[in-house]
Amino acid sequence: MEKVPMLAEGYEKLTADLKALRQERPKIVEAIEEARAHGDLSENAEYHAAKERQGQVEATIADLEDKTSRAQIIDPTTLSGDKVIFGATVTVLDEDDKPMKYQIVGQMESDAKRGRISYDSPMGRALIGKNVGEEVEVTVPSGERFYLIEKVEFI
Repeated sequence: MEKVPMLAEGYEKLTADLKALRQERPKIVEAIEEARAHGDLSENAEYHAAKERQGQVEATIADLEDKTSRAQIIDPTTLSGDKVIFGATVTVLDEDDKPMKYQIVGQMESDAKRGRISYDSPMGRALIGKNVGEEVEVTVPSGERFYLIEKVEFI
């Protein structure tokens, strides 16, 4: 079984989402029962919408349960070194010497606007395993981009 690396913050969000969805289950069952009471199910839009929502919620619950059961929680503050690994905060210089800072996180935690990129993204894959001072090449829609790893922190 493949582990799913994530920060403690990401794990807490997953478990909170899972708890909220589990609490939604009885409400969905009530909506289905109420819609059933209206009669003919073949033309009952409320019934079909409630059943569809139930299917979505159950699929999401199964997915979140799978991810939380395989979670490998990583605390970046316990790590150190000059090598880019999961949880590291990396400062890179682009071709114009413009500094950019990214934290390498799990897929569920990534948020480019907050500077958090997935280890599985093109940039994340290019950075993982590299050291301070190395140059990485990343394929982006506009072509190839080169970045110099300036600093690796574990905060």
